Formats: sequence, structure tokens, C-alpha cells
Amino acid sequence: MTPSTYTLQRTIRAEAPVDLVVAGGGPAGTAAAVCAARLGLKVLLVEATGCLGGMGTSGLVASFGPVSDGKRRLVGGFMSELLDTMQAQGAFAPQVTPDYLNAQLNRWVPFKPEHLKRILDDFTVAAGVEVRFFTRVVEAEVRDQRIEGVVLANVEGLTYVPARAFVDATGDAALCALAGAECKVVLRDTDTVSPSTLCAVLGGMHWDDPAYAGEGGKGLDAVKARVRSELVPQAIDDGFFTQEDRFFPGMNRIGGSTATLNAGHVFNLNPLSVRSLSDGMVFGRKLAVEYTEFYRQYVPGCEQVELLSTAPLMGVRDSRRIVGEFELGIEDFLARRQFPDQVAVYNRPTDVHPTNTTKAEYERFMKDFHGKDNLGRGECVGIPYSILVPRGAQNFWAGGRCHSSDTKVHGSIRAQSAAYMMGQAAGTAAAQHIATGQPACDLDTEALVTTLRGQGAFLPQKALSAKMTRA
Repeated sequence: MTPSTYTLQRTIRAEAPVDLVVAGGGPAGTAAAVCAARLGLKVLLVEATGCLGGMGTSGLVASFGPVSDGKRRLVGGFMSELLDTMQAQGAFAPQVTPDYLNAQLNRWVPFKPEHLKRILDDFTVAAGVEVRFFTRVVEAEVRDQRIEGVVLANVEGLTYVPARAFVDATGDAALCALAGAECKVVLRDTDTVSPSTLCAVLGGMHWDDPAYAGEGGKGLDAVKARVRSELVPQAIDDGFFTQEDRFFPGMNRIGGSTATLNAGHVFNLNPLSVRSLSDGMVFGRKLAVEYTEFYRQYVPGCEQVELLSTAPLMGVRDSRRIVGEFELGIEDFLARRQFPDQVAVYNRPTDVHPTNTTKAEYERFMKDFHGKDNLGRGECVGIPYSILVPRGAQNFWAGGRCHSSDTKVHGSIRAQSAAYMMGQAAGTAAAQHIATGQPACDLDTEALVTTLRGQGAFLPQKALSAKMTRA
């Protein structure tokens, strides 16, 4: 009979302590590491892949969520600095103008993922962050809701790293779960959870071909709208697709003849199961071929388009989230609520993708995404500090998509541009914790907001409070 458990006991090498360990080098993790290092902390950033940027690079989700509320640039601090650097270096798609960043509502911002990798490398090097690629946190030593150290795994084996503070930017709340923090696992078999997508890069596009853009050029948005409203339904009626997936995020231009493809949902994928992730990658690659062929056959002017690469990382939208000191809910979103302890503000629709292929679920998504309850021009919702703190945590935080919110709000603020801001707040809070001894769950949030404002964060709340927002 095969045993159900196996006990392993061994001695591993212990490294010199650092001030902060950040698990995950996506948007939140990179911002946390850089901003903490700039405040004088000795920071170790560990990333499972071979580059920083997470979904924007390894996931090929090469488009930032909206960064403006239609009147002004809404994001500040590290994220605003990143936008300015990318614009100065030509890292955005050719069609991105300053207006995209400063005065357009619900405008996604396409960029060149390879260029973003190098910019984030430059940021971490300049800040003095130690980055270890191909490395994961696999265990945590915890006492009284305080992480004492973590076990790292990579090609060199296992090592133990003690630290004074930790940020979980894994996307899946992996470190928080190892530390015993209460988490909410989002089940794949419910009707409220966004599916995943394996994105890709396409080449051979002739963007100015009259057959594609129309005589005189109709513009990329007009073509994308026609693909969604007319050509995808036609292909579904023809029985072209493996699954009748009515929602089609589409293709975004990122270069002279290149595009990223965000199309094809992998439904019922469990990101916390390696078997499910493995099967999902196989199916996702098949869908990428299918959607490339759809463009070749159905979209005029795309006859020469070809699939260059699929992403090495599945585009997971939701998996496991912390139970925080506060959960940001849809009622807060609808009220456009502002918080004394907010560390960011944001404007984006509640983007919870259709969870199956039924027409009813597609119509539910369209109603939510385009509904009157979404944030309008000049509006925003606050992101309070307390959704980054696992309940009772002493010296660790969660940033990015594993924050504490309900499903609908999560669909809005899981975007990369919001994650960078949450990461900056977590890294800055870690520095304040080390300097003052204040625990994460009882941090002076008036001091935190003041520090973030000094770093360029846009935090318009009039009233501040030393105490965080709680349920």
C-alpha cells in the first residue's frame, strides 16, 4: 500500500539575514522590492521565472489596465515613474500617445514586453535589490503570526533565509498560505470566477493594409469592435472554434508588424493544481493556434499573420486571496468610497470574465463590464492599506492579485497598474515596520500615507488616520 505521507528531515544551508524577502517578481513584487530598497532596506527578491514583470512579460499580457480616470493620470509613485520611463524609451506600442496615460477613460495601454523586462532589470539594479531568478519560496518558519525565515528552492538546492519582513507577491498567496494565514481559495466550479487565458505573440501583421484598416484607416478600435461583434459570432455559427466562447479580448498592436493575442479561455482551470495547470497549458497552446487561424481565415488583411510564441506562464486571473484586516467589497466600489488609509486609487470596470460558454453568462459579463454602475470619468475607488495585511500578520504583507477583496472588485483592481501601486505600499510599509517596530496589523497608516505621498503617490483623501480601515 502506498503511504499517504512521507516525513523528510534534513539539514540545509542558512544564509545571512536580510531586511526584506519579496516572493514573486511580478508588478507588485518588483515595486515592493525597489521601493523598500530605496528606503535603505537590504532586499532579496525571488522570482520563479527568468525575468521580472510577471503577467506583463512572462504572461505576455502586454497591456496595462487603465492608468487615467479620463481627466487625469490616476496612478502615481512607482507606477507613474515606470510609465514615464517606458514612454521615454519607446517601450509602448506605436499608437500609445500621452493622452492614453493622462486623459482617456478605460483605455488599456499596450507595451513591448521584452523592453519592460530590461527596464525592470535596470530599476532593481539601480536600487541595489538582489534578484534571484528561477527561485521559489517553499516553506516558512513562523512564530506567533510572524515569519522568521523562509526556505528557498532553486538549482543550487534548498537554503534558509532569515529576514525581518516579507512581502507575498506570488499572485496565489503562496507565502501567506505557508505562514498559516487565513486565505480564501477561489473554486473553479463556481459561476463567479474568471477563467484563465494563455496569451501569445503574433507576427506578420500589416496594420495599414486597407483590407484590415479600411480605406483611409478606420482605426484599431473600430477593427477590434468588428472582430468581436461580427466576425467571432460568424465563426461560432460556422462551427470553427473548439468551444463557443463569445467573449474575445482580442489582438493588440505592440510593434511595426507584431501583436499580442489575448484570446481563448481555459475554463475550470485550478491554478493551485499542477495537474490542472499542465493540462491548461497544453489546451491553451491549441487555442492559440486556433485563434491565429481564425484571423487568417476571417479577418481581411490578416492572411499572413503567424503565431510566433505562446507565453511560458498561464494568464491566471484569480486563485487564492488572503483574508485581510478588511475586504474591499462591491458596495465600496459602487459608493466610490475613499479611505483615510488608502494607498492607491483606481478606475477600471469590474472585469470578471464569462465563466462558461453560455449566452447568458456572456450577457452577464457585458452588463457588468459596460454597466452604469462602473466608475465614470473623474471617478475612482480607494484601495485601503488594510486589504494588503493578512489578518493578524505581524511582519508580512500581500500585494497584487492575492489582496483581500470580493470577486467583483477583484475583477477591477487585479490589473497590473493597480498591482504596482499595492506593491509600492507593501514595500514602504515593511520599511516603516522595521524602522518603528509597528506590526503590519497595527501600522500607523497616517505616517505610511505621508511617506507614499512623498514618493509621488496620488492619494487625494482629505482625512488621514493612524488606524487602518477594518471590517
